[in-house]
Amino acid sequence: MTIRAVRGATQLDVDEVEHLLERTAELMQAVLKRNDLTSDDVISIFLTGTPDVRSAFPAAAVRALGITDVPLMCAQELDVEGAMPRVVRLMAHIETDRRRDEIRHVYLHGTTVLRDDLAEDD
Repeated sequence: MTIRAVRGATQLDVDEVEHLLERTAELMQAVLKRNDLTSDDVISIFLTGTPDVRSAFPAAAVRALGITDVPLMCAQELDVEGAMPRVVRLMAHIETDRRRDEIRHVYLHGTTVLRDDLAEDD
């Protein structure tokens, strides 16, 4: 097994608790599924939100999925003029046998424009 990083993002329609938790959980589940991972393969997860995401901590959605023994950290993205609004980003460090070019990064709900070089259609 090798340690790799997998990235992803999702955009919220509105900054409301239930919506944020739903979209973040969807993102985490897609990262696991597309990379054939279980929570045991996850080493740590770093989550960020744009400055306009204030309704809840994205990590709460990951914990609600039962991923409770993995270190999680939330932070705020830089407030860059013209940046896409209401975005939650994720970077997970994982253990996998996949080569770096086989990692499937996940960009949902219009966020493929953030990294169209890595993103697959959502």
